[in-house]
Amino acid sequence: MGLHLAKRCKKRRFLVSLILFVSLSSYLLYIVFACCQHSLHTHGVDTQRRLEANIGTGFERDTSIQQDRRHDPKGQLGMDTRIYSNENDENGQRWPEEDDEEDTDRDFEKYDDNDDRREHGHVVMNNVGPSNGTNKVVSMSRKLPQAIIIGVKKCGTRALLEFMRLHPDVRASGPEVHFFDRYYNQGLDWYRQQMPMTIDGQVTLEKTPGYFIAPDVPRRIYNMSKEVKLLVVVRDPVTRAISDYTQTASKRETKEFDKLVFVRNSSGVVDTSWGAIRIGVYAKHFETWLQYFPRSSFHFVNGEELIRNPAIELMKVQSFLGLKATITEKNFYYNQTKGFPCLRKEDNSNAHCLGKTKGRQHPSVEPGIIKRLRDFYRPFNAKFYQLTGVNFHWDDGTYDVR
Repeated sequence: MGLHLAKRCKKRRFLVSLILFVSLSSYLLYIVFACCQHSLHTHGVDTQRRLEANIGTGFERDTSIQQDRRHDPKGQLGMDTRIYSNENDENGQRWPEEDDEEDTDRDFEKYDDNDDRREHGHVVMNNVGPSNGTNKVVSMSRKLPQAIIIGVKKCGTRALLEFMRLHPDVRASGPEVHFFDRYYNQGLDWYRQQMPMTIDGQVTLEKTPGYFIAPDVPRRIYNMSKEVKLLVVVRDPVTRAISDYTQTASKRETKEFDKLVFVRNSSGVVDTSWGAIRIGVYAKHFETWLQYFPRSSFHFVNGEELIRNPAIELMKVQSFLGLKATITEKNFYYNQTKGFPCLRKEDNSNAHCLGKTKGRQHPSVEPGIIKRLRDFYRPFNAKFYQLTGVNFHWDDGTYDVR
């Protein structure tokens, strides 16, 4: 009887131990499985973000973004993680406003989502090979820009960038990078990471209007590349100053234009310490650039004509960049309400206008103030015409459309 009872107890202890072992094993397996699922999900999300950033469907369409240096201070991750441009930088200082305000809602991509499959660093394009329906894998990489829109603020640099996005052989960075005037200490590898992925034969284009007036930028760009092509959008400096003021006044309360344009307690002495005035002295800034680059490295875009006759100006830009003239008058239609051209592909898809701030109404300025500003800018304009070889006719109210 005692032996039989002992056997039953031993058997019961074995069953309890077995149950505990199975339960513990199941729990451990559940934990491992859950961790694997989380890791796979996180990796998948990161991979998708990388693919979207590399191909251009992510950050170029998210239009209010800048590189997040809080998590990736030197850009070593190669990810296009972004934050709003009015965040503080790592030194606790508030970033200046974007030179040409916010980007537009979208841009035109060379590769449509429905026409290709994306992989790391490659695009698998359908039906680009022989007529037998084979696919072709196109290698992509990030390159330093071959062309840079260096200025000028409030002259139409955003419009030029958006217009150039229509070209299938042009890929542009998203927000203004400000590498050569703000983040030069990050190095060229960081700068390259801010550029879009391109295939051979495509032109990488960057836009930062602040470059034109920054004295150290010409030397820094020259050290990067002596062959880079530089695009400069200019307009009547009087109109540009009023536009600059209008942008500032739309963001915060400020004095009236006529209270800012002249030195306090003076009789019509223009205040050249005010940025809105100083930027328009184009000749002074351009002389610094000519110390490093020949005149042939620059193409000057007439800001007035870029709005009135965009196709003509874009033909000149495409020629300067050595591109096939694919952007024509068919790509533009005029918005009568805003007084600004809008964009479309030739098949009328993805038609859109520039941001809501474009075509903003300027304040009324007294004719006497306008005349005083024209007198102030006249000798600087004449010098600028001489340096560039282009007469923009800002002083007589007509514009050269050559």
